[in-house]
Order: sequence, then structure tokens, then C-alpha cells
Amino acid sequence: MMRFAASPGRDPAHPQKQDPHPMKHPDHQRRNRDFRCANCKQPVASRSHGTRHRNHCPYCLWSRHVDESVGDRRAGCGAGMQPIGIEVRPDGEWAIIHRCTACQKIRVNRIAGDDRELALLQLALRPLAFPPFPLDDLRVANG
Repeated sequence: MMRFAASPGRDPAHPQKQDPHPMKHPDHQRRNRDFRCANCKQPVASRSHGTRHRNHCPYCLWSRHVDESVGDRRAGCGAGMQPIGIEVRPDGEWAIIHRCTACQKIRVNRIAGDDRELALLQLALRPLAFPPFPLDDLRVANG
């Protein structure tokens, strides 16, 4: 289905065609470019093995709240998104769970081919390093 939008000052009887695939638009290519991580300040390439939409730093795994839907770059927030956990999908693929530091929105992003393995393991092991209960009182059941 083709969508149409009338622009201010244009004749609504002759509407302009909107691109039904905004992800393929040249403007999207311009927005999906190399950047410097706001958290660790490392330079980050926009392309990597295993991803078409770079959404986090491969060094510290932090992200920015820039997408409403994958790759659209339409979120108005723009705040940092802290990596808070790892999700392991049924097929074994890992994904990073991010929480926005401003609006608290949760997003899950696939890992990329150039993500630091040590950073991923540190994130995955964080619950074991900081359990929600004291380990001193942990008793092993004999049985």
C-alpha cells in the first residue's frame, strides 16, 4: 500500500509519495554512521559483523536511546542506556538488555561480532558477583 502525505503549501489533490521503506532512505544511511561512545569515549564503527544497525559500544556495551523501532533513529530521548544484563535466546544467541538512564525504557539488542568477550562475560556474571543475599549464610543441603 502506498502512503501519501500532503505538505504545507502543497495541493492536497496531488499529494507527495512517502517512502514506504524509510530504512533504505539515504537520510537513514547518513544517520547510521561511525560515532564516539558517550560513556567510554572510544571510537565506534557503525558497521560490524552480525549487525546492520549499530546500537551499542563494543567496548563498554553502553548504548544511547535513539530508536523507537530497530534502526529507525526516531527516539527523542537520546540518553545513555546502561547494559544491565544478558538474555540467552532459545537458539543460543546472546542479547544485551539495556535500560535508559533517563526514561527507564528497557531494550534488548543482539550482540555484535566485535563486542568484547570480556565485557559480555562480566555483564553475564554480574548477578553471581553481586547476589541479592549474603553468601556467608548460604548452607549446602546434605541429601
